Amino acid sequence: MIQNVEAEQSVLGTLLYDGTMMDRMKLNPEHFSHPSHRLIYLAMQKVFARNELVSVINVTTELNKEIKAAGGVSYLTDLANSIPTTAQLDHHQRLVCESFVNRKTSEMAVQYAHDPNDEKLDKLLVQLENYRNMTFEKESYSTTYHALMEIAKEMTTPAESGMTGFPTGYTELDQMMGGTQRGELIILAGRPSMGKTAFALNLASHHCRTGGKVHLFSLEMGIKSLLKRFISAEAEIDGQKWRSMNFSKRDYDRAINSIGEMSQWNLFIHERSRTVSDIRAKVRREMSTEKQNKETPLIIIDYLQLMNSTDRHERRDLEVGSITRELKLLARELNTPIILLSQLSRSVEQRKDKRPLMSDLRESGNIEQDADVIGFLYREDYYNWKTEEQERIELLLSKQRNGPVGKVSLVFMKEYGKFLDK
Repeated sequence: MIQNVEAEQSVLGTLLYDGTMMDRMKLNPEHFSHPSHRLIYLAMQKVFARNELVSVINVTTELNKEIKAAGGVSYLTDLANSIPTTAQLDHHQRLVCESFVNRKTSEMAVQYAHDPNDEKLDKLLVQLENYRNMTFEKESYSTTYHALMEIAKEMTTPAESGMTGFPTGYTELDQMMGGTQRGELIILAGRPSMGKTAFALNLASHHCRTGGKVHLFSLEMGIKSLLKRFISAEAEIDGQKWRSMNFSKRDYDRAINSIGEMSQWNLFIHERSRTVSDIRAKVRREMSTEKQNKETPLIIIDYLQLMNSTDRHERRDLEVGSITRELKLLARELNTPIILLSQLSRSVEQRKDKRPLMSDLRESGNIEQDADVIGFLYREDYYNWKTEEQERIELLLSKQRNGPVGKVSLVFMKEYGKFLDK
């Protein structure tokens, strides 16, 4: 919707009904689509700037000769009398702003269509992102008191799982993290073929099995390849058999059963989303169309180094830093955990102890600063194939903003791509 006259009327009527609410306003006159509404709101701003009460009389006086263009005194009176409650002011402000953003983005798209080229496309994407960020976020708590009351409620009525976040399915990890927390950016890093994607798929499958919703953004693998890995882990089928298709009857039966169960999962796999804007748009679109199911999803992105920014940057590390900042803001905006997979630089190979450090994060930028949790996967058999601990893998929590750091030992059945508690 590029115009929402009813929302504009509600905002103006609320202010005329209760002028003390002017200090809660975030809108500018340009946000209003109707010319008369822009005039009225501008007059309100001038009255408020003089420390006078916004009212029908004061706004009428301020409009002076423009009162007719604004609809007349009767229109202002009707606006004030049409408001049964002021409780919807913030919501209607957001509706007005969203309509403004839709108008502007539509105008820019039409302008680009008249004379498209790469330079104008880059400029268009930057402008679209700027307008997208203008939409007002809903405040979680209006006062410190309300936030404290919410904390008290959480303490007296804890979740049945005993965790504040989404359970991962791994006992020791859940004890350290309390599950994957809403609003947090979680980095999962490791060297190539260390098991990052497999572990992320295990987290996704556990979340789906327990009734959760997952958005998996894969920049490296296609949907069918990912689903085959899901099936291998669920049915315990050797992943190499997908190349030869030489399955036993046991493999076939277990695979069919797993496919039947997976068909009921709330799993969304996206292949071609390479920017934060693309990810935001797809998740928002799905959340807006799922009227019956407003559950917060778990978002997994595989992986950071294949993502692009809509802005131009002089260096790749600056671009990566911009991407992680946007993802952190997106996690807070959607109030959902985002698990972001990342590669490590080759510097880890030069040390005697190959266990990763935060400084090993490839094209690090601001990753260490933006992430709430940073975990590294490490396998001894990756470097020493003669080791006796062939199935042992360590998840090293090197940063956790609101919890302890340390090591979690797991079992990694590589042929299945399946992780188990040790």
